[in-house]
Amino acid sequence: MKTGIVRARAPLRLGLAGGGTDVPPYCDLHGGLVLNIAISWYAYATIKPSISGKLIFRAEDLDLEEVIDPDPQLPLDGLLPLHRGVWRRLIRDFNGGEPVPVELSSCVDVPAGSGLGSSSTVVVAMVTAFKEYFGLPLGEYEIARLAVQIERNDLGFKGGMQDQYAATFGGVNFIEFNADGHVIVNPLRVRDSILAELEAAVVLYFTGVSRESAAIIEDQSKLMETKSTGSIEAMHALKRDAISMKDCLLQGDLSGLATVLGRSWEAKKRTSGRISNPMIDAVHSLALANGALAGKVSGAGGGGFMMFIVEPMMRPRLLRALDREHGQLMTCHFTSSSASAWRVNDY
Repeated sequence: MKTGIVRARAPLRLGLAGGGTDVPPYCDLHGGLVLNIAISWYAYATIKPSISGKLIFRAEDLDLEEVIDPDPQLPLDGLLPLHRGVWRRLIRDFNGGEPVPVELSSCVDVPAGSGLGSSSTVVVAMVTAFKEYFGLPLGEYEIARLAVQIERNDLGFKGGMQDQYAATFGGVNFIEFNADGHVIVNPLRVRDSILAELEAAVVLYFTGVSRESAAIIEDQSKLMETKSTGSIEAMHALKRDAISMKDCLLQGDLSGLATVLGRSWEAKKRTSGRISNPMIDAVHSLALANGALAGKVSGAGGGGFMMFIVEPMMRPRLLRALDREHGQLMTCHFTSSSASAWRVNDY
């Protein structure tokens, strides 16, 4: 094992279509399809040896810290369960259960509950940092699978799998979640001119309300388990829309892409009564009245970021209208960057 300071980052993502079909039990029964694109906002992780011999976990953006004895059976409940889960799993699987005292810190460019996959991206960043710290021969699929296992199996957090794969691979991906658990990431070769036009057409609006995705996913899962016809048909529609949007994106048909986005938003709302609320509906209606072709909530729903598609010359009008609301307009760019780690000198 090497020593020194290691830093890693992994990109957040915009879910364009199919989000929710990667969540059990739907994907286990029917398979899921998701189209997403990495953006230039990141989750960061830093690891360095602990001089005190203690485990020190920090989430700098949340102003949280834990100082703990390095126990290989470390309990996973606490202020920072993601940090605990990553450390315990990596120690178990790659260090023979021998505890390693480290300082493990994280931060994210956006607020928690943004709907951009921030929690899972933090896990990917921490796993990627440990890969470099321990010198582990892990490929992209192995990093993403580890991140999924830590969140879904070890910690028992409900959710899907697209965020971990999007953060690990970066770029534009059409991801297949097969019913047998096999995941296939298909990187899409989208022309630079198409991506430039889409980037000019995207407006991101943070509602100011950080949402808890677990409650929404729990609601969706219960509807699936009770075989709610409306919810299942809506999920099927979301999966079909992922294919349609992929085709529109590759062909540069942004008008068609907006049509699919709007259709998918209506289908998404049929999967759970928690997806939207009066505030979201009001902002959505305002955006459509001021030039937006379509819009949706990013992620599970209930709050976080809203994404709108607008003809670029109509963008200023939309921005003026949204700027009068209580949320926050934010700008991002697409990125092909994948999760990465590097060694640094101390400051």
